[in-house]
Amino acid sequence: MKTALTIAGSDCSGGAGIQADIKTMTMNGVYAMSAITALTAQNTTGVTDILEVTPDFLREQLDRIFTDIYPDSVKIGMVSNAGLIEVIAERLIFYKAKNIVVDPVMVATSGADLMRSEALSTMKEKLLPIATLITPNIPEAQILSGQTIQTVEDMREVAKKLQEIYGCSVLLKGGHSINDANDLLCSKEEVLWFYGKRINNPNTHGTGCTLSSAIASNLAKGYDLKESIKRAKSYISGALSAMLDLGTGSGPMNHLFDLQGEYAKERK
Repeated sequence: MKTALTIAGSDCSGGAGIQADIKTMTMNGVYAMSAITALTAQNTTGVTDILEVTPDFLREQLDRIFTDIYPDSVKIGMVSNAGLIEVIAERLIFYKAKNIVVDPVMVATSGADLMRSEALSTMKEKLLPIATLITPNIPEAQILSGQTIQTVEDMREVAKKLQEIYGCSVLLKGGHSINDANDLLCSKEEVLWFYGKRINNPNTHGTGCTLSSAIASNLAKGYDLKESIKRAKSYISGALSAMLDLGTGSGPMNHLFDLQGEYAKERK
């Protein structure tokens, strides 16, 4: 059985963070493991408190995982301080980790700040350059690039800029009033649009965690990046269309391999 590791914060309400990651990875047919960066007191309406683990404890978790059950992919979510980011980057390089998906979580859907300002430069310097794929939303991409995104053309420009700066592939997620859930993949080889339809479902807590975990799961199973993203978007769209709460583990199996999502190549 293929394996996937999530390095992220815990969501006690189960809708986001490692809980959503583990459920998503399990539903996508891989064995899920976790290294916890922080405990959070939160629910779908907001985050009220965060208790971080120490860098030494995070290192110990990673060592125990990599020396026993080597992960076929790694998903990284909420990491709130520079010391933790440094440990993650150092250990992933040491163990020659592959298929690294970074969801640069900075602000919760509710608006809560989830990353300290000093951690941002460390993430840019040490974590993003070793990633296979980063999955920022519009606000996160604006922070990473220092540019405002108001149009589809802005999305294209920022995605290309981030790809050139960090050398990894970039999946810039639409939404946030830019388009109807169309995401843009920019890699060294090509630029692709993954088309989606905005679904009127209020249960969107943890959608970013779910998408990045589904991508990591498919990479672990050996699919290439394009196919992994296509399958992940199909999975999350199926759960939303069924009006189910993402992260509850109740996503229907018939949506797991529903490959109706499309992508289209555009000139770089």
